[in-house]
Amino acid sequence: MKTATSLSANAYKGSPATASHLSVAADRNIATTAHFGGVIGCIPSAVIYYLYRGRGPFTEQESREALDFTLLPTLVIAVSIILSGVPAIGWFFGLLAALTWTFLAVSSLIAGIKVTRGNPYQYRFNTQLFTRILNRKK
Repeated sequence: MKTATSLSANAYKGSPATASHLSVAADRNIATTAHFGGVIGCIPSAVIYYLYRGRGPFTEQESREALDFTLLPTLVIAVSIILSGVPAIGWFFGLLAALTWTFLAVSSLIAGIKVTRGNPYQYRFNTQLFTRILNRKK
């Protein structure tokens, strides 16, 4: 009969400390998800960039591109929603939020479709706000 002290040292193996690299298919799928996630804002691409950078070159490149593009419109939408409660001019900010979200959603869907095919995508009106913030810290 085995006791807890007689178990071999190799009985319980944990996961490796470093994450493994992504396969080509997984790399493309996660990169596509980063762009499609832009429909709901910058959070999905930020999470994907943080979790998968260094594991897949295509995912890192495309999630950063998606984050660069979606950051400013997400901030505009958030501020517009807050300001839409202001009497007399709130309608303008509500309209601005709706138009900005529509632009963000359509652009993200177009990018996601292109990236699904394995092609890199660059947004036409990308302000690269995230990259500018990172470069300012250096």
